[in-house]
Amino acid sequence: MKKRIEAGCSMKFSDRFKALRKMKKMTQEELAKSLGISKSAVSMYERGEREPQSLDDLEAIADFFNVDIDYLMGREEGSTYYMDPQTADLANALKSNPGLRLLFDAGKDMPPEDILKTLDFIKSNFKKEDN
Repeated sequence: MKKRIEAGCSMKFSDRFKALRKMKKMTQEELAKSLGISKSAVSMYERGEREPQSLDDLEAIADFFNVDIDYLMGREEGSTYYMDPQTADLANALKSNPGLRLLFDAGKDMPPEDILKTLDFIKSNFKKEDN
C-alpha cells in the first residue's frame, strides 16, 4: 500500500469516496454497477488499498458524485458538491458567470426550485433594464 503526503488535509481519497457513497445511500455493489467497476474495486478504494489509476476513472467518479477531483483526492477541504445533478448544473452556471457569482455562495443550501426562481427574477430584471 503506497502512502501519500497529505499536506494539511484531514481526509484521504478512501474516506471521501466512502462518505460520498454513504451520502447517496448506496451499497458498494450498487456503486460498482453505476461506475462500471467491480465491487472489490469499490471495497479496496474504501479501505485505502487502491486508488483510481487513470484520470478518466477519477473524472467518472467525480462526475458521478458531482464533486471536484481535488476534493475527491483530499486536496481541497471546502469543496462545494451537490448530490442533485440539477442543483449542480445551476450552481456551476452561477459560479461561472461573474455577474451572478455572489449568488453562488448564497445558493449553496437552496433547493433547485428556489435557485431557478431567483435566476428567473434576475433575468426578468435585466430585460427591464435593457428596455
